[in-house]
Amino acid sequence: MSVPSFSRLLGRPLPRSSAKDERLPNLQALPILSSDALSSVAYATEAALGILILGGSAALRLSLPITVAIIALITIVVLSYRQAISAYPNGGGSYVVARDNLGRNVGLVAAAALLIDYTLTAAVSLMAGTQALSSLDPALLAYEVPIALFMLLLVGWANLRGVKEAGRVFSVPTYAFVVMIVLLTVAGFKDLTFHHGWTPDAPPLTAALQPIGLFLVLRAFSSGCSAMTGIEAIANGVQVFKEPAPVNARKTLLVMGVLLSVMFLAVSTMGFMYGVAPNPDITVLAQIGQRVFGDGSVLYWTLQISTLLILVLAANTAFSGFPRLAAMLAEDHCLPMQMKLLGDRLVYQNGISALVVITALIIVICRGDTTVAVNLYALGVFTAFTLSQLGLVCRWWKRRGEGWRGRMAMNALGSLTTFVVLLVIVVSKFDEGAWTVVIAIPLLVWGLALIRRRYREIFAALALDPDGSSLKLIPRDPPTGHHAIVWVASMMQPSFEALRYACSFADSVTAVMVLQKEEDAGQLSQLWDRYAGTDTGALELVLLDSPYSSLLDPFCDFVMEQEQRHPERTTTVVMPVAIPRDRLDVALLNQRARSLFEALSTDQSRVFSIVRYFVPRLASKAGTLPSGSMD
Repeated sequence: MSVPSFSRLLGRPLPRSSAKDERLPNLQALPILSSDALSSVAYATEAALGILILGGSAALRLSLPITVAIIALITIVVLSYRQAISAYPNGGGSYVVARDNLGRNVGLVAAAALLIDYTLTAAVSLMAGTQALSSLDPALLAYEVPIALFMLLLVGWANLRGVKEAGRVFSVPTYAFVVMIVLLTVAGFKDLTFHHGWTPDAPPLTAALQPIGLFLVLRAFSSGCSAMTGIEAIANGVQVFKEPAPVNARKTLLVMGVLLSVMFLAVSTMGFMYGVAPNPDITVLAQIGQRVFGDGSVLYWTLQISTLLILVLAANTAFSGFPRLAAMLAEDHCLPMQMKLLGDRLVYQNGISALVVITALIIVICRGDTTVAVNLYALGVFTAFTLSQLGLVCRWWKRRGEGWRGRMAMNALGSLTTFVVLLVIVVSKFDEGAWTVVIAIPLLVWGLALIRRRYREIFAALALDPDGSSLKLIPRDPPTGHHAIVWVASMMQPSFEALRYACSFADSVTAVMVLQKEEDAGQLSQLWDRYAGTDTGALELVLLDSPYSSLLDPFCDFVMEQEQRHPERTTTVVMPVAIPRDRLDVALLNQRARSLFEALSTDQSRVFSIVRYFVPRLASKAGTLPSGSMD
């Protein structure tokens, strides 16, 4: 049998039982979840210098104190998130912490900030990677946008192939960048000690456009805080690690924090000592590389290529975090439920695809220039930081326990410092585009809350009547030889309407549910007994496990098996479909009718019947999430 082109492109489907095998050791998880944070070394110093230069050449001497202040803030945030991992061993990102301790609406603020941050992170990383490439060959400046889009497709493709595949792809470039920064640091400090001396060079003379004051320093500090993006990714992605996952995640977070701080300090120190100033045609890191390794040397080219690769692959932090966050929001009914469906490669492929589209739009709008995007995405980062730490403060205060005062003090310090930085970013960057994020976050929160409310209305409209009558199968004499197999997506009104229809014409009816989680079986059986009565030979419920992510394949296999086992009877496949009255609700209901019809459209003689249930426009009460997915 030939392998389908889709499987050749993304790989063969992985069974759900192999999900634990997809977990990664620390050495592979580090590059996947830390590439964004580590790659910020390539542009964080430049971002701070780009603001300081407005105060003239003399202002560049402030770069080192600003770097030290940022490293102190990195230390506080890393230690705080280590506590978040301990408190939430299944993933302690800002959304989960804020939702559980500050309320669902505050949690949506953290989620909105993170969604914006992840999309901007992916865009900034890819655009910065193209700038590193154009620093090697200025002839590529005109092609930065198409190059960034091409690399976006490569990163998206690698992630669609699965976590383990992405780990293999991203490990070598990330560690290559770390090694090159270490070599740059060793060679640079050797030169400063034995040849250059520790007297800093004067930077190119530049006239001051603004006075050197507190506001300019705060603006430079907020720009340099771009070095802190991606720190939360490890807390969000605890489930990526091999067991014991929380312990491994805490260790990896600490290693990432140390590497980030040391590398950031080294680059800023060498930039200060060599009198490096921002240049639109060549990055600060490239200028340092030219001074240390020599322009055109093999080591210089290796530094630039490794910088290019890690900046491109830093987008992978967003590709790891965005789909997981979208899946959690879908689980809480704040995004369409399609976002929580696992693909054949055990990744949230709908979330990955959505991120590719959004990131492409940002790259095109920004025209490959990171200036605007860098100023924006730190705002979302520090909003999430602040809410996460504040949520942990509330958690320790409520739960107390051993050592709670020290933990609460650490998270209170983290919340206070990140909140101050957030205010600085809002004020200093407001006219540079931060106002768009200030507006976008409330709009996104409103949209998420609107989806959640609409889901409640839909579930209320589709819910079964608690006092509803049981299903009844009418005996036929003589029997018609008809058997019905009903796809039951959830224990809700559309499924039972389809069951009633099947009972009206068939001698026997089999209701089939494919389990998304094995632990749902007991609850579903109880609901069936309550609304349909005890199983009999003529009316029964069959619960199927799915070895892969697909819920259709086990159902189709069951139908074909029944037809082969009972060729003497006519089998009708009955499919319930919820038809929304409002067009926007189409995106909220994951209807599989067409996919199921196509999957069953083989050369067999098969009857397929669709029972439509029209969702009322309005519902008077809120509903709850049903067992199973709504189709």
